Amino acid sequence: MASSGVAAALGGAGIMLLIHATDAGAAFFDERAGIDWNVIFLLLGMMVIVGVLKQTGVFEFLAIWAAKRARGRPFRLMALLIVITASASALLDNVTTVLLIAPVTLLVCERLALPVAPFLIAEAMASNIGGASTLIGDPPNIIIASRGGLTFNDFLVHMAPLIIVLVAVFVGLCRWLFRKSFRYDPDLAAETMTLNEREAMPATAPRSASGSSPNTGSW
Repeated sequence: MASSGVAAALGGAGIMLLIHATDAGAAFFDERAGIDWNVIFLLLGMMVIVGVLKQTGVFEFLAIWAAKRARGRPFRLMALLIVITASASALLDNVTTVLLIAPVTLLVCERLALPVAPFLIAEAMASNIGGASTLIGDPPNIIIASRGGLTFNDFLVHMAPLIIVLVAVFVGLCRWLFRKSFRYDPDLAAETMTLNEREAMPATAPRSASGSSPNTGSW
């Protein structure tokens, strides 16, 4: 579906050039109708940052930390994951944030024998809410700010207070929407408390005698 959409967009752009409805100068350099290079290069920079963060294991660390902080309680875990996802989406691209945090959410839910769908739905919605709080949280925000001449602080001052309220309301809404999914197992929760979140981060994981980090995939 995504590839067909890209093909349609590129095909339409090619036809516009062929019938001379526009020219290369207008398509690439016109300030009003052309490509917004500020958006392109900002997204490129965000991809580089996300690539570096992915290698650090920070999202795995946060997921294990949230599970332990919640003491295996499903609603507490969901609330923490919502806050983490919304906060990360304000600083990174919201779609990328979900793609990074969803795999570790699957593992945590499997560990606690919880249905994963409510957690993924909550994280997807939290990423959209959190991504609206800053200029870089969502690509449309960048376009709006670029066209409107808004700075990062302009966007933050006007949007962040509202987003904080919306996140709090959303946490309460999830408590009601997914109430049947919050099944607590004391034994599984106790096993989760034995996990070491620092082992998920290569830079801080203890080294074996051979110099390699221990395997943490079993968690």
